Amino acid sequence: MSRTQISDFLVDEVTEHVYIRETYGKTLVELGREYPNIVVLDADLTVSTKTNLFGKEFPNRFFTMGVSEQDMMATAAGFALSGKIPFASTFAIFATGRAWEHVRQSIVFPKLNVKIVATHAGVTVGEDGATHQALEDIALMRVLPNMTVIVPADAVETEKVIRTIVNHNGPTYVRLARVKFPTIFKKSYEFEIGKARVLREGKHVTIFAVGIMVCEALEASKILEREGISACVVNVSTVKPIDVETIVKAASSTGAVVTAEDHNIVGGLGGAIAEVLGENYPTPMKRIGMKDRFGTSGDGLQLLEYFGLKARNIVQAVHELLEFNSQKKSVVL
Repeated sequence: MSRTQISDFLVDEVTEHVYIRETYGKTLVELGREYPNIVVLDADLTVSTKTNLFGKEFPNRFFTMGVSEQDMMATAAGFALSGKIPFASTFAIFATGRAWEHVRQSIVFPKLNVKIVATHAGVTVGEDGATHQALEDIALMRVLPNMTVIVPADAVETEKVIRTIVNHNGPTYVRLARVKFPTIFKKSYEFEIGKARVLREGKHVTIFAVGIMVCEALEASKILEREGISACVVNVSTVKPIDVETIVKAASSTGAVVTAEDHNIVGGLGGAIAEVLGENYPTPMKRIGMKDRFGTSGDGLQLLEYFGLKARNIVQAVHELLEFNSQKKSVVL
């Protein structure tokens, strides 16, 4: 794929910021008209998750389970066994934490066709604080056999993801956030389960990113380009099943890797990339993300700055990595 073709996926300038959970709600309504067997469940957070939009349009196919996430997952499993396509939504901390055993036993073990779309993931939940900032959800979901794990990078990809998983048979976890995301993709952008997308080519370093950090990775690549450093940027929106071929190809072409995520680096994207490269192509790497700690209360976007999850932090990691590689090459054995 040429540089020109890659650039065609991206908007020329980021000007629009959108709540991707609202995109989820609107897409559900559109799909509800196309698929009469879709049902939607929520656990007392319908306004926040935007499933209320579906509820207004299809009240007979909308089920509010109250503060009972475990029951919601078990009920979603029952709907799947009945031939329905259930979408179950709540905050990520509850969908993956409070209901984990029910997800494991009732949905993933029997490999049922349940779509868990969780909102309010990561530190950008903001003022709700550490108790509500799910920083372990990718790890909790990707460790489960049969589970597909997807983290969209903007509103365009969110819509593509929701439309795609309707026709994907099996347990699926989609991670959304609370804050507005920058729109980085054109409508022509294509999403495919299990496929990482190279957004920019580069020869000195590869930056693998998910979610809101994809925009930060692209911004970092622009800064690095002005410094004479060519950075490849890859959107790994499907964390599981992970695209081994694209990851190994990108890493082997640059010889240096940085990962970026709004999630704990333990068990998240950084861990997943390290696993792939450790088995297939050991590569020097650095992980940008939450450093094995909880979050804190504050403005969601300011917390990205506070925890070092910005483009400048990616740039710094690249500098450190390239310096390490340079020193390693200069060692005379």
